[in-house]
Amino acid sequence: MNKTNKILWFVIALLVILNLATIGTIFYHNRQSKDDNQAIVLDENRPNPLTGRFFRQELGFNDAQMEVFREANRHFQYVANDLIFEMDSLKSEMFEELNGPHPDSTRLHNLSAHLGRHHAELKNVTNDFYLKIKSVCDSSQCERLQGAFLPLFRDGTAANFGRRYNRNDSIGRGQAYRHRYGRSWRSH
Repeated sequence: MNKTNKILWFVIALLVILNLATIGTIFYHNRQSKDDNQAIVLDENRPNPLTGRFFRQELGFNDAQMEVFREANRHFQYVANDLIFEMDSLKSEMFEELNGPHPDSTRLHNLSAHLGRHHAELKNVTNDFYLKIKSVCDSSQCERLQGAFLPLFRDGTAANFGRRYNRNDSIGRGQAYRHRYGRSWRSH
């Protein structure tokens, strides 16, 4: 009887360990899947946002390349989202100042300069993100990577000057949506 109890306890312990390993595996794969689905939306009209799934399926990234993407994406998303939030806040402050009873041009210049610094920092973070991903791409992947990021770098060119806003329309009421840095919101 004593030997039978030992065997039963051993089997129970083995089953507990097996269950814990299974639960751990499920959590690990869910986390991996969540990282793969985090999107970098450059243009909402594009059929594929730049998710981990996009890089794996469209560019054919292997596991090592995906790990570089995940690491770069975590940093990029964290910094870019903070910058975008601050830029949106600065734009709101500027618009309120412009429409106040006595706009302060010095304050407007300071807000503009601050916004410009954030914009430059966002571009630098985006460039670093792109270069980290590009560093693990082969030549065919680099071509597809270029195509995926092209809308971000094309939108600000002189060829598109005036596309977003009508003349004398500082908030873009002429457009239903504003697309910038992966965000869109309804114009007022």
